[in-house]
Amino acid sequence: MPRSLLRILAFLIAGLAASAASAADIKVMISAGFFSVYKDLGPAFENSTGHKLVTTRGPSIGDSPEAIPTRLARGEEADVVIMDGVGVDLLDQRNLALPGSRMPLAESFIGMVVRAGQPKPDISTMDALRKTLLAAKSIAYSDSSSGSYLSTIGFKKLGVADEISGKTRKVRGPPSGELVAAVVARGEAEVGFQQVPELIHVPGVDFVGTVPSDVQPPTLFVGALPKNSQHPDAAIALLHFLSSADAAAVITKAGLNPFAAR
Repeated sequence: MPRSLLRILAFLIAGLAASAASAADIKVMISAGFFSVYKDLGPAFENSTGHKLVTTRGPSIGDSPEAIPTRLARGEEADVVIMDGVGVDLLDQRNLALPGSRMPLAESFIGMVVRAGQPKPDISTMDALRKTLLAAKSIAYSDSSSGSYLSTIGFKKLGVADEISGKTRKVRGPPSGELVAAVVARGEAEVGFQQVPELIHVPGVDFVGTVPSDVQPPTLFVGALPKNSQHPDAAIALLHFLSSADAAAVITKAGLNPFAAR
């Protein structure tokens, strides 16, 4: 086991260990961008605390019935949500989140992929990305925050929104949908955009890089407590665990920048 995980276990045993009598089933709603980190670290948290993580997946925003704000608005219960900051902003606006419970976990960036083995176009500058989009036969983006930003702001800033509107595709994400990279891997889109951790570990695609800073919105994955959280102490313990400095190596491996390292 990596030394960082051993330190995490020691930290949890010392500071967060729960007796069997106080162990809770923690209902977690989580979007795709931070899911690989949560999946890797969740078992260590469960083993050390006695808590059990009961997981529901959904996008941070969007018109899907599986979107986390939509789930909470219709009365689904959760003890903690892990999603991008735009989604938590929506929860705050709709009075669905506990005030002051937001905890930053990691920073993320929008990237692009092509099908494995295909030439990697230049997207290093605004002009290069503009030319790549105009030349692409088909473009896919997610139905969550990154895709919402590109389709409503990013493509307009690039001056190509009208020109590419007929060849773009919005992809519904997990749990009932799939990652944008899977669509590109099958050859159903020539290029695809999504948060980097949702691109880099998908087979059948090659990662091209991140989009330029002028069309790169600041994106944080954060945790927060819904107003209907039944186990707030256990939920906060989970967020402290996932945001600890010792979780940084797992976060970095997932293609995110650890917030705890700042």
